[in-house]
Amino acid sequence: MAFFGLIKKEEKEILDRGLVKTRENVFTRLTRAVAGKSKIDDDVLDNLEEVLVSSDVGVETTLRIIDRVSKRVARDKYVGTAELNTILRDEIAALLDEDRAASTLTLASTLTFDSPLPVKPYVIMVVGVNGVGKTTTIAKLAYNFSKAGKNVLLGAADTFRAAAIDQLKIWSERAGVPMISQQMGSDPASVAFDTVRSAVASGADVVIIDTAGRLHNKIGLMNELSKIKRVMEKVVPGAPHEVLLVLDGSTGQNAFEQAKQFTAATEVNAIAVTKLDGTAKGGVVIGISDQFRIPVKYIGVGEKMEDLRIFDRYAFVDSLFSPRD
Repeated sequence: MAFFGLIKKEEKEILDRGLVKTRENVFTRLTRAVAGKSKIDDDVLDNLEEVLVSSDVGVETTLRIIDRVSKRVARDKYVGTAELNTILRDEIAALLDEDRAASTLTLASTLTFDSPLPVKPYVIMVVGVNGVGKTTTIAKLAYNFSKAGKNVLLGAADTFRAAAIDQLKIWSERAGVPMISQQMGSDPASVAFDTVRSAVASGADVVIIDTAGRLHNKIGLMNELSKIKRVMEKVVPGAPHEVLLVLDGSTGQNAFEQAKQFTAATEVNAIAVTKLDGTAKGGVVIGISDQFRIPVKYIGVGEKMEDLRIFDRYAFVDSLFSPRD
């Protein structure tokens, strides 16, 4: 695909560094899959299926990829195993292209840090279970929006844990952006309302609202998030403009289950997958991109503020399936 030649060198380097564990895992398994084989046959395809499933791509997406590779091999007649990496790269990228075309692409899923804002303040509500990297993702979002010249305000609406408020305060200071908070146990909707109202009064460009990460009671979660949305909309019509679900890439298939739960509980329109630098399960991004009609917007590939990247499917697939010296 011509698009692979358009990937920026900086993006290649950042992704190669952040996805090294997954890439090494994939290439080690692929080498075993084609050992002693000169062409892609049924045995190689069976082994490839195992490689993809064990890399947390997911069963349904793996079967779709195997079907595409099989058709490619049949169409091209004789295809050597040396070409397998290129075929995988091309077919997975094409699959994600089709998924993107079939998705309902909203402004939330396409807006980047440098994009002009359609409304001010642009309100982002961040959801996800505790421990997925939600707080650090909020800080990185704030930093990158601020770096792009936008005034950012954070709201600590996870009021069920004192630690959540304290952690967000520390990260807000690191990111250099102000934060609105109340005492532990306060009404989360009240914090969200105060934050958005303050943003309007101060002329802030972007508002990012943290929420409590709980899944034990889906009805309670749905009611709470709905209330937060209602009170924000009273101040800024249409808010929140972006409901960002944060998933931990290192949890593999658990990330799929969390995505199912949260998409059932609220109107998620963008996804961030974090902690990809510390895991060999980066294939989960491919599965999530394929299985949910909600685009993956961000991926976390390191601890630095700049390591929260806008997800580029071509750059991601190229990094995983192109050999590196």
